[in-house]
Amino acid sequence: MTPADPLRDLGVRLTSSGGEIRVWSENATSVELVIFDDTDLDWIVKTVPLQSFGSGVWSAKTRSLRVGTRYALRADGPTGPRHAFDPTRFLLDPWGTGLVRRSPGVYRSAVPDQSFDFGGVEKPRIPLDRTVIYEAHLKGLTRLSPDVPEELRGSYAGLAHPATIDRLRDLGVTTIELLPVHAFVSEQRLIKQGLSNYWGYNTLNFFTPHSTYASKRAQADGPSAVLREFKGMVKLLHEAGLEVILDVVYNHTAEEGPGGPTTSLRGLDNSSYYRQTDDGHYIDTAGTGNTVDFSRDAARRLVLDSLRYWSHEVQVDGFRFDLAPALGRDETHEFRPGHPLIRSIVESPELAGVKMIAEPWDVGMGGWQTGNFPDGWHEWNDRYRDRVRNFWLSDIDYMRRAHHAPTGIGGFATRLAGSSNTFPSERGPLASINFVTAHDGFTLADLVSYDVKHNVGNGESNRDGSDNNRSFNHGAEGDTDDESILGTRRKAMRNLLGTLLLSAGIPMITAGDEFGRSQRGNNNPYCHDSELTWLSHTLAPWQVDLREHTRALVRLRAENPALRPTRYGRPGGSTPGASRMDWYDADGGTMSEDDWQRAGHRTLQYLAESTPETECPNRVLLVVHGTESPTRVTLPHHDGVLRYDLLWSSEDDTPASDVVSAHEPGESVRIEGTSMRLYRVVS
Repeated sequence: MTPADPLRDLGVRLTSSGGEIRVWSENATSVELVIFDDTDLDWIVKTVPLQSFGSGVWSAKTRSLRVGTRYALRADGPTGPRHAFDPTRFLLDPWGTGLVRRSPGVYRSAVPDQSFDFGGVEKPRIPLDRTVIYEAHLKGLTRLSPDVPEELRGSYAGLAHPATIDRLRDLGVTTIELLPVHAFVSEQRLIKQGLSNYWGYNTLNFFTPHSTYASKRAQADGPSAVLREFKGMVKLLHEAGLEVILDVVYNHTAEEGPGGPTTSLRGLDNSSYYRQTDDGHYIDTAGTGNTVDFSRDAARRLVLDSLRYWSHEVQVDGFRFDLAPALGRDETHEFRPGHPLIRSIVESPELAGVKMIAEPWDVGMGGWQTGNFPDGWHEWNDRYRDRVRNFWLSDIDYMRRAHHAPTGIGGFATRLAGSSNTFPSERGPLASINFVTAHDGFTLADLVSYDVKHNVGNGESNRDGSDNNRSFNHGAEGDTDDESILGTRRKAMRNLLGTLLLSAGIPMITAGDEFGRSQRGNNNPYCHDSELTWLSHTLAPWQVDLREHTRALVRLRAENPALRPTRYGRPGGSTPGASRMDWYDADGGTMSEDDWQRAGHRTLQYLAESTPETECPNRVLLVVHGTESPTRVTLPHHDGVLRYDLLWSSEDDTPASDVVSAHEPGESVRIEGTSMRLYRVVS
């Protein structure tokens, strides 16, 4: 008989006769439940001592725990450099699923009504190869939308509004990835500067939706209404066939460093929940002041229980883990791919089918771990990002200055074909989350418009944000009236989007990049909750054209399975789900070893043929030309090819609505400088 799990059912569980609360603190000598008046969050109506049940678990039952109860915890324990016990301090329940705000930065836990009728609506379960992720900020996405009622703009209900859903479906994306929506607060430093944490990477509680993202009415009605609005958003997105992925921040909390606010984990058991030296100094691999210690069972359970809650109770489809190596560090603070938490996240039967995405780096020793997560994980592929930016931007800048290319096309082709040099064969191309931009860094428009960051408005004298952007302003820094520069920038954006959406792997588009949104050169606008970061819904004609290009590329990706293989192919063999790849030079000849290595060789023809498992056979030809001088390309002769139908070209400001032209093998076609073309192969 399997022994009972001592860490089961942490948090509040309601019954017909009241409720039970269970919390974990290994070092506390006493823990107390404090219940407040429903309207006065300073008026204590009852205190209940928790009893120790061993293994660090404290528990109490009381009829006073019910839907709507406002409560806190107080804990006492030993003193010393690693401890922060204070029996007078009110603490949030780490496993609590509701919060109410008493005053700025001060909250109480609350018991929300969990009941909700999903009406039989199931998760869309988009196949990985058909997944197109759209990374967005919940508020910024609809804050300026004229088609969403004013009272719903910037809210969960605003995202679920038909106008927003129609826009997402029209673009063709399948999966919206939301920047943090767990309850969060701004750092003390930002508050003193009169700024706020807009992005939300400063979590207060791992089980509670951020209340100010709810509509004003739901906020006024309290935690139960906020949770209902969130669940309603998920339900409506699922009805529309759209998945919801949450960007989650488990690596650290809003308690910051030792001098920061004590709101929950620090007061319950500082020594056990946070990584520290023996003298109480925090070991910070997140760069935020603290790092949760996932070598401990209770901390791991906190994450797994949170994931189960959001995936089952709230029905979200996946998670993107901020600074994921922090979750896999052992008791010596080293990252281990086989760490119990890293493996449990993808092996737990209760989380089967949930998409799990790692940001595979943190700031600790050995923090860069791209490609090193185990099977079942998908990873943000920064190697893809850097190579694609280099090819289309910094290499072009270099060629203008030096009049010769720094690198050829070999590394770019590897990324285009699924990054097989980064991910092992058992994981395949779908382990890679391909991206060119993300919330962190330049937008697509700024990537082609600025050589350097412009972050003075962040209050840190332009010191914050990356200096390694691999960007290129194409001849002028920022705004310009020079139409030749503007035209070249627009084509560069089309090349970047074309590469992203026609590469093997799972593409991620940053919200607004589909129409060229700018943040005026700020590559770290985490502290700006303003029109700088909100999406505009008033588009110039060129922005409408760029959005149409994006729509066309997403559609072409869906229509051509050769562009989205599920496995890596084997030389000389056929692998179901893989794409057979043939590579040709500009003359239509097979690429030689010298062609792959030569810096000046930057024109490539890539013929991909699907080996179908569930779809019809498909072949495409992608032509890439990576210098600013036009050239001629001879379309390759290939077994069974009758003609090539041109489907898309980055040369065109306005995308064609259908096949542009048909060409025969051996035909010579003119290709403009720095451009791409996609052909469908007709047999």
